[in-house]
Amino acid sequence: MKFIVLFLSVLSWLSMAASEASNLKMVQLTDNVYQHISYKEVAPWGLVGASGLVVIDGENAHIIDTPWTVAETKQLLQWIKSKNLTVKSSVVTHFHEDASGGMSLLNELNIKTYATELTNTLLSENEKEPSNHVITKNTFELVPDSIEVFYPGAGHSQDNIVVWLPQSNMLFGGCFIKSLGSKSLGYTGDASIPDWPKSISNVINKYPNIKTVVPGHGKVGNKALLHHTAQMTLKKI
Repeated sequence: MKFIVLFLSVLSWLSMAASEASNLKMVQLTDNVYQHISYKEVAPWGLVGASGLVVIDGENAHIIDTPWTVAETKQLLQWIKSKNLTVKSSVVTHFHEDASGGMSLLNELNIKTYATELTNTLLSENEKEPSNHVITKNTFELVPDSIEVFYPGAGHSQDNIVVWLPQSNMLFGGCFIKSLGSKSLGYTGDASIPDWPKSISNVINKYPNIKTVVPGHGKVGNKALLHHTAQMTLKKI
């Protein structure tokens, strides 16, 4: 009887471990850019995948948005370590959990974390830990000629920023940009829909050579994602 109980416990543990391991997915987008996708049950949408990036610069890695949770962020750090890379920094694109859920762990590990003043204010107001470094300019170069942060104006949230990777002409739009498969704007409880179309235009004008766009949720695409998102916002105004 004890053997059966022990056997069932081991099976349960293995099942839980497999489930946790499957919560994080890594997709290579270019030679030095990987997409990380983590998952969480969110009512009323069900299991929601949230995307971020790992940008490799030599032997260093930079995280763009954390996974949903601390546990998944630990998995991401383990993956980065397995590649013999050192995490140098992380930037979160807005205060929601799907972008900042693992930042407390990064702070604990003394990794440089970056967010705007507004994002940190909103994190604090929601009893979440702010970043340990503050972005004070609308355009901020995190890594020279490699990673640039831009605040286009309000949209999905008051504080949403985008991240530009000039070496690959790739834009990480985060939740500010919707995938082509999106039929709605998703959660808009913190959105500024009247400002959203203008903010998208600011991104297009700022980065006219966009080739690849990574949304916060859904499939990677191209510049069409920006126009698709703008059209959906205009229908709501």
